[in-house]
Amino acid sequence: MKEKIKVLLIDDHALFRKGVRQIISIDPHFEIVGEAASGQEGLDLAQKLLPDMVLVDLNMKGMNGLETLRRFKATTLNARYIVLTVSDAEDDLLEALRAGADGYLLKDMEPEDLCANLLKASTGVTVLQDSLTEVLKNALLEPVSKKITSDAALTEREHEILECLANGMNNKTIGRYLGISDMTVKVHIKNLLRKLNLTSRLEAAVWKYQNKPKKVSES
Repeated sequence: MKEKIKVLLIDDHALFRKGVRQIISIDPHFEIVGEAASGQEGLDLAQKLLPDMVLVDLNMKGMNGLETLRRFKATTLNARYIVLTVSDAEDDLLEALRAGADGYLLKDMEPEDLCANLLKASTGVTVLQDSLTEVLKNALLEPVSKKITSDAALTEREHEILECLANGMNNKTIGRYLGISDMTVKVHIKNLLRKLNLTSRLEAAVWKYQNKPKKVSES
């Protein structure tokens, strides 16, 4: 009999991990070799267990799923990486694919569909939840001209935070520098990304470098 596909689960909800383990363990094609409650724990476990497939949640405490994916892709592990999440947002889907995901599935899918998609992914096919194919299609059809090339809509505070992002500062450091809370920093970042039509703080930093700030004349 062909060797089973070794699967590593990374999700910070123990109850969900237990459910996925039970579902996948029923299928004779798979073997759950390990579970991790965080991205870093998953990275450490993978070095020892050498899984063929890694299932990772997007929204986890500490290192999120996207950063976990990027770090996995920087290793020499030869595995398939499948995002298993509750988010059907276009931005999350696109960011996951950019980060190197080999599949994007939703947690509310039918158990038999989960195993079928994972089996398909193991053959080298990129798998997407059926409901997300239209989301991806629309995203790809959006004209490039939709991107805003001006920061004129940003408030003074958002300009300050954009500058901080370009300097590689994290939320805590930005908060201390500007004398505001981490939560306020997050809100400002979310707003400036929306206004600039960008999807991540990294894109914002790159955008800032590529677009010279407007000179403000002193009165």
